[in-house]
Amino acid sequence: MIETSSSLRDALADVSVEIDRRFDLLLTVPDDPRADLYRAMRHAAIGGGKRLRPLLVFATARLFGVAREAAARAAIAIECIHVYSLIHDDLPAMDDDDLRRGKPTVHKVFGEATAILAGDCLHALAFEVLAEAETHPDPFVRAELVLDLALAAGPTGMAGGQMMDIEAEKASFDLPTITRLQAMKTGALIASSVEAGAILGKVPPEGRTGLRGYARDVGLAFQIADDLLDYEGEEEKMGKRVGKDQNAGKETFLSLLGVDRAREQAKMLVDQAIQHLHGYGHEADLLRDIARYTLERDR
Repeated sequence: MIETSSSLRDALADVSVEIDRRFDLLLTVPDDPRADLYRAMRHAAIGGGKRLRPLLVFATARLFGVAREAAARAAIAIECIHVYSLIHDDLPAMDDDDLRRGKPTVHKVFGEATAILAGDCLHALAFEVLAEAETHPDPFVRAELVLDLALAAGPTGMAGGQMMDIEAEKASFDLPTITRLQAMKTGALIASSVEAGAILGKVPPEGRTGLRGYARDVGLAFQIADDLLDYEGEEEKMGKRVGKDQNAGKETFLSLLGVDRAREQAKMLVDQAIQHLHGYGHEADLLRDIARYTLERDR
């Protein structure tokens, strides 16, 4: 295993601090009956987590000289969607988890009704942030950011993939179907993070082909690594329950490929992702490091 580069470690640490700071400002607890709603959002959003998606926004935006504030606002919006999805995934009606990021899940602390509303509010907050003029002076850029994130979060993306994941408990999916499921459930939001940086940089769609290939391969490698961690990982390091998919009888990359072939496939996807960046120089080194990190992480 290759050690995570010091520049990537520093970038992850910096982004974690920035995202926590921004959530702290966005989610100030009001002195009224909504207080527990805000506390629930804060519980889920602040502290812990890899912050991989915000880092991808920053790393891609940097390629095109995007202002830090604009990148940060797009990053916090995407993280709002990610955190909302975790709150809802943990509910008894979904995965019924009681541990997330090393602490009790939102519904365990605040109750199911408040957890649902907290997720709903983070979902809405994402699009509020993107639509505000502070994100970008060009309304067409803001509209494209909103559209791309909506597609990544909805039935053609993350939520659709989650529905396929629910169906996976009742059906035997083949490898192409599992690949599609994970490209939607996990990969769509990762792809949107890369896309956001390019949208902010006003890169035309035809100029994003390499970045889209990179994001697709990183998303699949990330999910294979997640499957490996679910199989081999330690609950204490992961900060959540492991072995869930196996216990639920779901087909995964591991069950279909086996551990060794799955690991080889993930390595091939990382190499392929890096190759997609061949048109960029050292300015894309952080993106290359992020691709390698998908296999190096232990949580």
